[in-house]
Amino acid sequence: MFKRAMGIGMAFIGLIVGAGFASGQEMLQFFVAFGSWGIIGALGASLIMIVSGIAMLQLGRYVGAKEHTAVFQRITQPVVAHFLDAITIITLFSIGFVMFAGGGANMAQQFGWPVWVGAVMTLAAVLAAGMFDVNRVSTIIGAMTPFIILFLTGASVWTLATSDYDIAALNLASAQVQTSLPNWWVGALNYVGLCAMTAVSMTIVIGGNMLDTRAAGLGGLIGGLMYLMLLLLAVMAMFLRVDVVGGDDLPMLSLVNLLHPALGTAMAVVIFGMIFNTALGLFYALGKRLTRARPERFRAVYIGTVLVGFVLSFVGFRDLVSYVYPALGYLGLAMIVVLGVGWFRRRHRIAAELARRRRLHRLALRHLDPGRQFNEEHAAEVRRIARESVLPGAELRQAMLDEVDAVLRADPDIDYPPPEDDGTAAKADADEVGDPDLPRRRQPDR
Repeated sequence: MFKRAMGIGMAFIGLIVGAGFASGQEMLQFFVAFGSWGIIGALGASLIMIVSGIAMLQLGRYVGAKEHTAVFQRITQPVVAHFLDAITIITLFSIGFVMFAGGGANMAQQFGWPVWVGAVMTLAAVLAAGMFDVNRVSTIIGAMTPFIILFLTGASVWTLATSDYDIAALNLASAQVQTSLPNWWVGALNYVGLCAMTAVSMTIVIGGNMLDTRAAGLGGLIGGLMYLMLLLLAVMAMFLRVDVVGGDDLPMLSLVNLLHPALGTAMAVVIFGMIFNTALGLFYALGKRLTRARPERFRAVYIGTVLVGFVLSFVGFRDLVSYVYPALGYLGLAMIVVLGVGWFRRRHRIAAELARRRRLHRLALRHLDPGRQFNEEHAAEVRRIARESVLPGAELRQAMLDEVDAVLRADPDIDYPPPEDDGTAAKADADEVGDPDLPRRRQPDR
């Protein structure tokens, strides 16, 4: 379970750590602009985001969500659900096209290329990766995350160890940073709302693709703690060098270049990967939402929205972060309240559903393992759990059998699959679970 939860946590961080975070522009405008008080704001924002991430993942898994409206409709009134759906769609698209601007600014600052070159590179990568299924997409999103963690942590620790701590002078320099936010605590709350709006749709989809709500919750906790560490380190490091990097489009890239130009080049590549990650997650979730009634049209809609976003990205990276992000952050705060209340009110039901799925996992293991016995009492219990679950019975049974099938195939100590199996044992047994009259291929209990 821990390995699966770690994968969820890395994917969650990959969604949040996009162009603004990895480049440092978000931290500069939301926290560093308010001096030493911004560090306090970063700590508060991280703690709220941990709780929000756990809630989003668990709610997604609880309802088996394929896209975010499944959660909104379950936890709130129809009018509120429609409002949340609308602002989520706006956010997915708005931040998505900011990512293209970030890709262009990244390559322009490091290599001196025209802005459109980096934007086109981002466009090509997002279009290609979006043709995969959700499991592959979440894997791609999580794969780049360790690299940005390494670079952010290394650059921040080096800066903390080598900087002068003249707080009064740094506070004066911070006041010169461009921001549209009024004070540190509004900046902190606004940033939490922005991150939640950025991550909610794909996070719900990732959570909905996991059968185990416990793994989903642990994944949210792991991702949230990593987010806390990265945000605090980055904010403190940029505050200590705000007089040098405060006017740059990508201050984190400038910070790494202070270590060594070669590291700056590598950091530019990593930032490009994180920009790609966030754009992919946002446009993929947007495409899923827009085609929920016609899933066969996903690729056409996905390509269309990506191309429109690319055209709109040429406004300029810093200006987009300065004005688009805060507006979305205020909307995100409303969504956090709704999700938080919905999760809190259903916490007992989520716990009961988790207990049902644990038991069903054990029953599926007994059913598929050739060395265990599965009788009518077990089948009756499966039918009862399927009736009580919030997921459709057939979907729940099949998902659990698929999960256990993968576990058994990975265990070298179990003689599985049986010789007659053609690679579809779990699918063949989906209807058999709950029907003890069908032929069995089990041996006595060992």
